[in-house]
Amino acid sequence: MATAESPSTTICRAPAVSPAHTASAQHSHDSLEPKRRVNTPHVRLCGPHPPTPQGAKGVWGIEPGAAGMGNVPTAVKHCLSYEQLIQDYPWLTHRLREGQSAAVHRYPEFVKVIEVGPRDGLQNEKEIVPTSVKVQLIDMLSETGLSAIEVTSFVSSKWVPQMADSDAVLRGINRLPQVKYPVLTPNLRGLEAAVAAGATEVAVFASASETFSQKNINCSIAESMERFQELIGLARETQINVRGYVSCALGCPYEGNMAPAKVTEVVKKLYGLGCYEVSLGDTIGVGTPGAMATLLESVLKEVPSHALGVHCHDTYGQALANILLALQMGISVVDSSVAGLGGCPYARGATGNVATEDVLYMLHGLGIKTGVDLSKVIDAGDFICKALNRKTGSKVAQACCQP
Repeated sequence: MATAESPSTTICRAPAVSPAHTASAQHSHDSLEPKRRVNTPHVRLCGPHPPTPQGAKGVWGIEPGAAGMGNVPTAVKHCLSYEQLIQDYPWLTHRLREGQSAAVHRYPEFVKVIEVGPRDGLQNEKEIVPTSVKVQLIDMLSETGLSAIEVTSFVSSKWVPQMADSDAVLRGINRLPQVKYPVLTPNLRGLEAAVAAGATEVAVFASASETFSQKNINCSIAESMERFQELIGLARETQINVRGYVSCALGCPYEGNMAPAKVTEVVKKLYGLGCYEVSLGDTIGVGTPGAMATLLESVLKEVPSHALGVHCHDTYGQALANILLALQMGISVVDSSVAGLGGCPYARGATGNVATEDVLYMLHGLGIKTGVDLSKVIDAGDFICKALNRKTGSKVAQACCQP
């Protein structure tokens, strides 16, 4: 419920407006000189606005008769840039943090976005992606402000041919000091190879499903924990941090729905073994906000929120809704994949991960800081999609870019 101190802000579609009306509108916005052609209907922020700034260009933030590459509506501009949003609406920060009623959710001030596209996004590609393309993609992502990019997987090339060049990829990227570059290592052999190539952080995969565990890493859940205990112990001895993943947290292609208690048991075990963070993977994208809430209620009783992340696939279009629910329950780490790339070679029907561009757009629209430049992520997505000769899976990129 809105109050006089905290005006209500919603997104709505607006009717067409003539240039004359635009020039004299009471509530107008600053213009933006975009780099891209926009292919979206006009949108605006509805509700009480701050005083109209002098020299504003119109209610849509668009200068009448402007030419060139196109124009970006103010609402879109705010989602592209957290800083611009807070500059235009300084009261929003207070409203987001200090909700005026119980109905207002308290979101994290900052969300760490972990980019998994170069590994999880590319591993299921049928055509082998050249090493140089992978390296360039990672280097472009490094320039976006992302703090963690999962770059490759040290697995058997027999089972995942796309990752056969893992050593060359890890050695070939331009590493920035402020960015972590974790790699997947399912066993000791993978860990040793990763360390030899210069890895400073690794990730391990467990599953909440016995069947999926057998098909994915060729062992039972219990056996995987024994394997990871040794791996994590060795990694920590060499000052290498380990992140954990739990596959099929919200559903399995072979066993169906997963009991939250069973998922919680696996998460708790990984955390207890020394994983500094455990990501809950909706591997085949069947989860809903209701299922996510039930799962988190169980897991949060055993593992603190700061040590949890979510990894959502968008098979049924539920990824952003599930992430939003997780944010409301205190989760502040989100895995995503540039251009929505991804799938799983052992999960029938699994489509791409949630697109990094779409996650950032939502987070910035909520006033949540990420430290990531969305426009640069869109550029990286455009690059890899052209290299793969496919359309982007990101709704935001589709809306903001036009060939």
